[in-house]
Amino acid sequence: SHSIDLDTAQTSVTIQSRYSCEDFRRKKIIWIIIIIAIIIILAIIATTIILTRKKNLEETSMLETTSITTEMSITTEITTESLETTTSDRLVFPINAKWKQNGVTVAGGYKDGNGLNQLNEPYGIYVDDDERAVYIADTMNNRVVQWKFHATSGEVIAGENGIDELSLPADVTVDKKNDSLIICELGRNQVVRWSRRNRRKQGTIIHDTQCIGLVMDDNGDLYVSYYYSSNVRRWRERDGSWTIVGGGNEPGNTRELLSYPGFIFVDQTYSVYISDIGNQRVMKWTKDAKVGKVVAGRSVFRNDLEELYTPGGVLVDRFESVYVADSGRHQIMRWSSGAIEGEIIIGESGQGAQANQLSNPQDISFDRLGNLYVVDQWNHRIQKFELDSS
Repeated sequence: SHSIDLDTAQTSVTIQSRYSCEDFRRKKIIWIIIIIAIIIILAIIATTIILTRKKNLEETSMLETTSITTEMSITTEITTESLETTTSDRLVFPINAKWKQNGVTVAGGYKDGNGLNQLNEPYGIYVDDDERAVYIADTMNNRVVQWKFHATSGEVIAGENGIDELSLPADVTVDKKNDSLIICELGRNQVVRWSRRNRRKQGTIIHDTQCIGLVMDDNGDLYVSYYYSSNVRRWRERDGSWTIVGGGNEPGNTRELLSYPGFIFVDQTYSVYISDIGNQRVMKWTKDAKVGKVVAGRSVFRNDLEELYTPGGVLVDRFESVYVADSGRHQIMRWSSGAIEGEIIIGESGQGAQANQLSNPQDISFDRLGNLYVVDQWNHRIQKFELDSS
């Protein structure tokens, strides 16, 4: 009896020991599985974190690149801000650029008249890319008008009351620092400042000048053509001082003199390019020079590509190519740097009122995209000729 009980007890202990070992193995396996699962989960989490961080870094890099690109774009726009006033290297089209021959009327074009959709023998122009507008010296209407890009009519900015306020404005430029227009008032022989905000005259800047053309350089100095005195002067408004920067004290056809100067262009080095109307040429006077250089045309008109006939508006690009309105032949010409003859870039079809024609063109200007704006005086309109990118 005791032997049976002992055997039974031993058997029970053996079974319990076996179950205990199996239970331990089972728990050990479960813990191993749990640990492996935890390791896998941690690996997944770590991988997810790494991938997320990588993605964020890539996005940050893209954003930084976009930011840099945007800043470069903004810098480019700022650099090209004052196409009309100065700085030849801001005109960035190719050296042999061409323009579409059919122009688009962007102001006027409804015969001569004083309606807000009309012009009457306009003369000077300023293209303001920042305001997306064109300012026009509407000479025979005794006013300066602003036409927004793609507008069908203009707004009177200066001379709303006609000749009582403004008399025969010949040219206009924009002083962006002071948010004002500066106008050649030929009818009163003066240069005046006009507020763009309240559209009121702010005062006379220069008295006793037969102003035909004017520009402002990057320093805020004004360059004004004195038509009958046959010189161009630089005015410093801050102290009222002036200096002759082209021509002398009388008309003449030598390289030291001018004869009835008109429109002006000033480049980044402060060289002055002048339409020398009486001598049928464009002259370049470098800063502080006493003698000018002929860069387009000659003193004698013979009706060929070496000559100009009553030159009007003048511009210069970064390659020092000279663009000039050949008013008497109703075309726009380009003289490459050092060339002895020019080429017709607009108006080969002769005088007329069609989209590919001009009639006595005067001032010219480029916008930031390289499109060419022409004051088509006797057609009482402003024509835009788009840069041909084909």
